[in-house]
Amino acid sequence: MNHTREVEVVVIGAGQAGLAAAHHLRRTGFEPERDFVVLDHSPGPGGAWQFRWPSLTYGKVHGMHALPGMELTGADPARPSAEVIGEYFAAYEETFDLRVRRPVDVRAVREGTGGRLLVETSDGAWSTRALINATGTWDRPFWPRYPGQETFRGRQLHTARYAGPEEFAGQRVVVVGGGASGTQHLLELAPYAAATTWVTRRPPVFREGPFDENAGRAAVALVEERVRRGLPPKSVVSVTGLPLNDAIRAGLESGVLDRLPMFDRITEEGVEWADGRRVAADVILWATGFRPVIDHLAPLRLREAGGGIRVEGTRAVADPRVHLVGYGPSASTIGANRAGRAAVRDIRRLLAEQEPVAA
Repeated sequence: MNHTREVEVVVIGAGQAGLAAAHHLRRTGFEPERDFVVLDHSPGPGGAWQFRWPSLTYGKVHGMHALPGMELTGADPARPSAEVIGEYFAAYEETFDLRVRRPVDVRAVREGTGGRLLVETSDGAWSTRALINATGTWDRPFWPRYPGQETFRGRQLHTARYAGPEEFAGQRVVVVGGGASGTQHLLELAPYAAATTWVTRRPPVFREGPFDENAGRAAVALVEERVRRGLPPKSVVSVTGLPLNDAIRAGLESGVLDRLPMFDRITEEGVEWADGRRVAADVILWATGFRPVIDHLAPLRLREAGGGIRVEGTRAVADPRVHLVGYGPSASTIGANRAGRAAVRDIRRLLAEQEPVAA
């Protein structure tokens, strides 16, 4: 399409954060397609959940918070989370008539005319007065670089391409990463693999007892401080520690979760430490997390010297028309809900201030 369409707000991304924002736009009087549009590059509803590995059942999902205005009830904990949450998101989009456009790839957001932003996509261009960026992190898996990595004769893959434990049967697997996905992979792989080795940069921190509201606020505050200073955000999980549940306890007792410090180099046959220790491997599984998908915002020059986008609440400090939800402190399902509401509130105020005053 060659023409440019005009709306008040463009929402990029239809995961938890994007749908929460669209819901709050809808309930405060914005009409889909007329006043706002939701653009999503995924093939179907479900956000990043639709790409999760089949063995991640809904019962294993930690801290899934319902979208605003519609609970997720009666889900079978034995079903894959991709199916359960994909169906839930699809029902949510239909119930609130959010009219998500997909698959649409957003290529760039740049300065438009008349104080508007221009959103260039695979489905033509949109001119908008405000932007809610809810692109998450799934499409930007982080691969650390280590000496000798290109010489490894085995297979290397990231969590984003993990399909389940069966494909590792009889193989020696090194799992890299101290987050929830790393421990989940290890616990799943152990009964199938010939051997597993867990390595992390820092000793894992296991959290006992309930994670109450005060602890949650403190964790979010630590992440929030980074984005306020314009530094790349860390995940909320990185400062909360790993919940010490029955599965983790069993893994610690069996030795599956015996952790080694990060290796110094990768060899043709496996990994090696500076002290001469070696571990032979057929597979290196990088459970090393993701980075925010924000390259399409590059033309707006929002990044600070520290490498991140400085954000107050959800608003980009360098451009009040741009809001980032699901970024930094709001990169959790409950945080995304709150961020969506906050972004819409600020955008309504911004648009009202921009309205011409009658003579």
